[in-house]
Amino acid sequence: MPPLRPAEKARALLLHRAAKPIVFGLMLLPFCWLLYATLTNQLGANPAEALIRASGDWTLRALCLVLAVTPLRIITATPALARLRRMLGLFVYFYLIVHLLSYSGFDMAFELTDIARDIAKRPFILVGFSAFVLLTALAATSSNRVIRLLGGKRWQRLHRLVYLVAGLALLHFFWMRAGKHNFAEVLVYAAILGLLLGWRVVRFVKKNGA
Repeated sequence: MPPLRPAEKARALLLHRAAKPIVFGLMLLPFCWLLYATLTNQLGANPAEALIRASGDWTLRALCLVLAVTPLRIITATPALARLRRMLGLFVYFYLIVHLLSYSGFDMAFELTDIARDIAKRPFILVGFSAFVLLTALAATSSNRVIRLLGGKRWQRLHRLVYLVAGLALLHFFWMRAGKHNFAEVLVYAAILGLLLGWRVVRFVKKNGA
């Protein structure tokens, strides 16, 4: 029997029943570390800021991973990658919830009136909250049952909102870093998201013969 080619090996690994649990475990590791660091006072002099920032960073990283699935699936001819996309997408929402709870709890002591005022007063909070609202809609419609109810085309149109979420997330991240004049990370994420979204634009143009 001839040896498997790299693409076939990757496909076989992704189709293995252990693939999803392994990816799930890897995606949960950052949260486990944040929880451990919080409980053992290892988040530095300002633990609230560290937790809010770290959870936001992992939300953006998970979002980059989700957006990377389709290009990697097509470029490497590995359709099995698609089976990980929903789980990765839900992890984006999970880390966003952690980010939101960290801000609401540590910064605002869960005072809903103060949170509402803060959203209205500070644009970067409004942008982040808008991304949360959109991602809530995407997470709520991620099940097979909802896909059947909406129909494939309408579901796809709805889930293209993830591109808007990516833009809002990057803008939120930029404003959070602007106060400290730290733009290096912003440029890295902007380059990654620009590449992933740009690939989609180029593919769409080629596909439609424009």
